[in-house]
Amino acid sequence: MKKQIAILGSTGSIGTQALQVIEEHSDLFEVYCLTANNRVNELAQQARRFNPAAVVIANEQHYDRLKELLADLPDIKVYAGMQAVEQIVEADPIDMVLTAMVGYAGLSPTIHAIRAHKKICLANKETLVVAGELICQLANENHTPILPVDSEHSAIFQSIVGEGDNPIEKILLTASGGPFRLMSEEKLATVTKADALRHPTWDMGAKITIDSATMMNKGFEVIEAKWLFGVPADRIQVLVHPQSIVHSAVQFADGAVKAQLGVPDMRLPIQYAFTYPDRMPLSGDRLDLFRQPLEFFEPDTKKFRCLALAFEAIRRGGNMPCIMNAANEIVNRAFLEDRCSFLQIAEIIEKTMNRCSFDASPDYDVYVQTDREARRIATELIK
Repeated sequence: MKKQIAILGSTGSIGTQALQVIEEHSDLFEVYCLTANNRVNELAQQARRFNPAAVVIANEQHYDRLKELLADLPDIKVYAGMQAVEQIVEADPIDMVLTAMVGYAGLSPTIHAIRAHKKICLANKETLVVAGELICQLANENHTPILPVDSEHSAIFQSIVGEGDNPIEKILLTASGGPFRLMSEEKLATVTKADALRHPTWDMGAKITIDSATMMNKGFEVIEAKWLFGVPADRIQVLVHPQSIVHSAVQFADGAVKAQLGVPDMRLPIQYAFTYPDRMPLSGDRLDLFRQPLEFFEPDTKKFRCLALAFEAIRRGGNMPCIMNAANEIVNRAFLEDRCSFLQIAEIIEKTMNRCSFDASPDYDVYVQTDREARRIATELIK
């Protein structure tokens, strides 16, 4: 029987590469459902190619257009709205859900999928950033496996497979350093969104690329690693590794370090999450260690304040990571729309963290209220 996969965010970078993996292993996998937020034309094209049982466009304004584009394919059910996304992941035939939606929007559908006992292939890091404790609790209660798709967390996961209960002494989380690694703070004040979108090694969506340039993305990944692997943040070390060959590593009690290496290709961690514990053939380039050296540097948290803010959010706990994430989503979009400067990103996030209501023991309703309040504060600070 082919595994039935729901892809949340199928038109984004992760979603499109996941479809390449499915196409390469069409004897093993089948698309049950595809969802997108606004890219209605791309979603319709994907539906024609993969013939899923259902498609969902989260933005209801595009429903009529999607129905029109797929009118000659009556076997594909067409839905719209976030509630439809939450409901479709609970469908009985689905074996696994790839959560590749960007940002806070991925939280609620992931919760619904966990409660429906679907295997979670997690590419939406904000889910654990915002509500890591709640997600881990729900996964344990529902006996739902969560397999990481982020290249760094997949590398950590691959490094601990077979290690049983051997304790992790330290996680070595690698970062490319983004396009501004060697730039002075004076020059950072004048960089544009076009500069920030030129990532040196990875091809990602705009939001994640900006987060990489500010190193907020790495801060998110520290929080994600904390929850996925049960390692406190003070035992997670960020290493700037410009070549993006060592995707991350784990140090054990005896001092041994295990790492996962490979060319920058997101299809590998996507496929590993789909096929675990098996490894299947995958087309593409292979790593040639003769071609370039492997370098590692300490991150500059004074220049890249967002990484320091992420560690501060972890230290304070509660709903503080949720506050930080909401502010980041607002200011990230503002930078992409030329409404704030690059250096203002960290400034506005920090001010929002200081002004928003703090709750040391949040539940889901608190997360929802916190997200709303933090977005309002950050928006006001930009004006």
